[in-house]
Amino acid sequence: MTASKIDGDQLELFAQEFFAALKPSDRPTPPAQPLFKAPPAPPRLILPSPPVGPNDPPLKRIVLGHHTVDYALRHSSRRSIGFMIDDDGLRVTAPRRVTQVDIDNAIRAKQRWILTKLAERGERRVQRQQRQPIEWKEGARLPYLGGEITLRLEEAARSHCQYDPAERELWIGVVPGLSEWQLKERIKLWFQAEAKRLFAERLDHYAPRLGVNYSAFMLSSAGSRWGSCTVQGNIRLNWRLIHYPLPLVDYVVAHELAHLREMNHSPAFWAAVGEVYPDYDGARLALRRQSHEMPVLFEE
Repeated sequence: MTASKIDGDQLELFAQEFFAALKPSDRPTPPAQPLFKAPPAPPRLILPSPPVGPNDPPLKRIVLGHHTVDYALRHSSRRSIGFMIDDDGLRVTAPRRVTQVDIDNAIRAKQRWILTKLAERGERRVQRQQRQPIEWKEGARLPYLGGEITLRLEEAARSHCQYDPAERELWIGVVPGLSEWQLKERIKLWFQAEAKRLFAERLDHYAPRLGVNYSAFMLSSAGSRWGSCTVQGNIRLNWRLIHYPLPLVDYVVAHELAHLREMNHSPAFWAAVGEVYPDYDGARLALRRQSHEMPVLFEE
């Protein structure tokens, strides 16, 4: 085999390229990358806290995982620790004999539910704050049974309120000197009257289908519950359901009537609901989603 010959010029060129490769570059060295990236920080939850009046006791505080929760504590004669969550945060009611350690342990036992509900309420509060408020004037659009109705104002010697279902218009007679809060109160009374009439119809529709009888029915203004039912057969339904589609009203009605057969949320209870309202899971999710989107018309 004949070896290839390398002349002096080729050898010189090779040497230049070799030593050039060894020369440090003038460009800055990129920072070293970590071998393992730290896990992303958990999403920041917006958790509401109850307001504190000048004569109210200070809020209690507890750390649940990555989150700090401030809550209002009240002692009563009840036998167990109770929790209530609304747009103003968490309220805890406990028996007088229960220690703070017992209360903290009860909160931690339900921390997943508490954090989920507080996050939902916080998100709804932010969405409402970002939403344009309703202007109480001629032509305003008001939510009614999943759609909208138009507010019509007309000068009148005497106040009156009349709904035109064909045109979906609510006519209010405006007397001289009528203030905005009086106008809102008149409209709220109309919504409540509509709710009372419609809910009674839906209760009487579903009760025989479930084979139950309720004793009494009344409207509720609860901030965080759509309805309730007692062992005595007394049913309360939140009048604000009148803003939502009729299928969602029917779901809440069927839910509360089913409690007259099962005073719990066991599989037997949901089976009873399913007899008259099969898609209760879909209705429950839709009600939660739409409650986040619904504007606040009337502050309690």
